[in-house]
Amino acid sequence: MDSDSVERLAQSEDTAQPIFETLKRQADQLLAINDVITAADNSPDLKHMLDAALEAVLKLVPMEASGVSLIDREANELVLYAQRGWRRDFTTEPMRIKLSAELSGLVIERGEPLIISDLRADPRLQVAAFLEEQVKTVALLPMRARRRVVGVLSVMSRTPREISDAEISILQVIADQVGLAIDNALLVESLRAQQQRLEAILHATADAIIATDERGVIDLINHAARRLFNTDEQLLGRPLCEVSFLPAVRERVCAAMRIGAAERTFEVPMPNQQYLLCEVSPIPSSKANADPSWVIVFRDITHQKQAELARLNFIQTAAHELRNPLGATLGALHMLGRRWEDRLDDSDREVFEIAFRGIGRMQDLIDDLLNLEHIESGIGMRFEPIDIHQMLARCADDMRPMLINKQQSLSLEVPPDLPIFMGDERWLSRAVMNLISNAHKYTQEGGRIVVRAFQQASGAQRELVLQVQDNGPGIPREAQRRLFDRFYRVRSAENTAVGTGLGLAIVKSVAEQHKGRVAVYSEQPPFGAPWQNKGTTFSMILPYRDQADAESPC
Repeated sequence: MDSDSVERLAQSEDTAQPIFETLKRQADQLLAINDVITAADNSPDLKHMLDAALEAVLKLVPMEASGVSLIDREANELVLYAQRGWRRDFTTEPMRIKLSAELSGLVIERGEPLIISDLRADPRLQVAAFLEEQVKTVALLPMRARRRVVGVLSVMSRTPREISDAEISILQVIADQVGLAIDNALLVESLRAQQQRLEAILHATADAIIATDERGVIDLINHAARRLFNTDEQLLGRPLCEVSFLPAVRERVCAAMRIGAAERTFEVPMPNQQYLLCEVSPIPSSKANADPSWVIVFRDITHQKQAELARLNFIQTAAHELRNPLGATLGALHMLGRRWEDRLDDSDREVFEIAFRGIGRMQDLIDDLLNLEHIESGIGMRFEPIDIHQMLARCADDMRPMLINKQQSLSLEVPPDLPIFMGDERWLSRAVMNLISNAHKYTQEGGRIVVRAFQQASGAQRELVLQVQDNGPGIPREAQRRLFDRFYRVRSAENTAVGTGLGLAIVKSVAEQHKGRVAVYSEQPPFGAPWQNKGTTFSMILPYRDQADAESPC
């Protein structure tokens, strides 16, 4: 090789050396960033991740010490959480610096790195610990996550030195990566703490709770549920509709979990005279077109049922005790009337009639109170298939004799294809007859009363509508909102209040026991005009229930 070739080779090596060093430095930087990311992804806790990040930092830049401080916003302080290469331990009892301190305050306020080549010459120094560590050069870098500063990464040297822009750039990348990892770790810890509190609450409550995922697989069952169903069966991880505990309960819950189910709150009688109130609630998925997950809550309402039964027994006993003296009084009045029949004048007969009417009203009041309590308790309600047309025809036949004295007409409007309805025919008939009786009382002589039934759709739910319409004087608007209250009666110029004031309350209670509602519509005359035959329509709107739902009480 000649001298020219040797010289060209030497020049080539001299040129390649800086390139090689640059590539090596960039590779080291990438490795350092990768170490931080790996530590963030794989570290079991925050402290371990921070230690790994600080070790990667000191491999990257020729500095002796580093630290990570996090912002405690409640205390308005910067708290040292991790350190590397420090002579003293400032983390066991964490070093705290007020955010108003000059160095940390500038970094956090501006969100930009702060480099001090010689702390001894910088009057902004507020951290005495740096003097104790004999720090000469320090770089403070904001750790940013989701557009906010969460802490400060500090890199320190005990000898004065310059920190290049390239080193600052790569340190800032690492600081932001650590900041994001810290923010994620704190978020996970917060979620974990919330989950633990939630689990503690779920297991402490007396209500039995079962939760499923969107596939209907059980992923939570609290202690109360295990005690309630007294099962050793492994339920977690199994589809709710396939477990074997209490088939009657499971079947009703699974029916309620179907999309579009009409009834998701219902009572469940247990074999040991226990009653449960079950609430099945969907939890919508955040995924589009995904099925919901479910939470099923069972509340023991046995004591409520027992109290209702005790109250009903008390009212029945009281009604019986009241009926006896009323019956005796009525019998005595009839005996006196027959004995003195030839000696009674018109005034005496009027007194007897007042007494008879008063006793009759008291008997009706006792019967209505007893019926209302019986309906509201739900005890003895039977849900069976009902032919609505036949039921309404019987109601009309029973009520027509009462309408004769006012020469009122009564007609039925029921489509022949009306579906069979699952309900308690005894109480539904009573409610319809109460509405007919109410129309009879408040409609003029020769008035017209129409009883109709039809079905309508309310969303995905089918509903049966039972209506009684009259062409009477109508009802003032201010009275309509109280019509279904106990003992409320509408008074008007044409009609004196009659009845017990419980007829419409019974109608409302019957509708609610069928998971339905009541409504009233009365045409309003112009302001100040008399009420003249504007008419009123009372409606019971009842959801259709399938056979499975109707096998147990509401």
